[in-house]
Amino acid sequence: MSFLPILQFGKELIKNRVKPGDIVVDGTCGNGYDTVFLAELIGENGKVYGFDVQEQAIVNTKKRLEEKNLLSRVHCIKEGHETIEKWVKHHVKAALFNLGYLPGSDKTVVTKGDTTIKAIQALLKLLTDDGIIVLIVYSGHDQGTEAKIIETFLQSLSQKEFSVMKLKYINQINFSPYLLAIERKSS
Repeated sequence: MSFLPILQFGKELIKNRVKPGDIVVDGTCGNGYDTVFLAELIGENGKVYGFDVQEQAIVNTKKRLEEKNLLSRVHCIKEGHETIEKWVKHHVKAALFNLGYLPGSDKTVVTKGDTTIKAIQALLKLLTDDGIIVLIVYSGHDQGTEAKIIETFLQSLSQKEFSVMKLKYINQINFSPYLLAIERKSS
């Protein structure tokens, strides 16, 4: 059995925690694949809040959700993930961020460390016991600035409240993505 690709590993972490009826967040809708994954996990009584600043990402996501008859489970929001606090008023079991830029689109529209940290801060207040935030980080699109900002912030989190993990393949070329995961410990 081979190692999983980083995104798939992150999805497994989420899949092992999320149950039907849970509230989850897709911090970067992109082309909708991760949103569909989350919508399938939460069942008919759960809710996905999906965020993206690009109209094309919201269109792509809604199309994929409609194809799978999952659109009613998702609230697609054409705003940055830094507005999570404005939209999400419930406890959250999991959140997934696939950072960087929308594949096949304008590569100048990218996620940024400061807005991602604002989103993480909002989610940390909403995260249930044993809840998880998974970030897929690409260090190549901005010389690693976003990645460094996020990691510095995550290192400051209380180890009494949270466990933070980094998973990275170290023999890959071309700035392969890596995973950061934050788990709220049970109280």
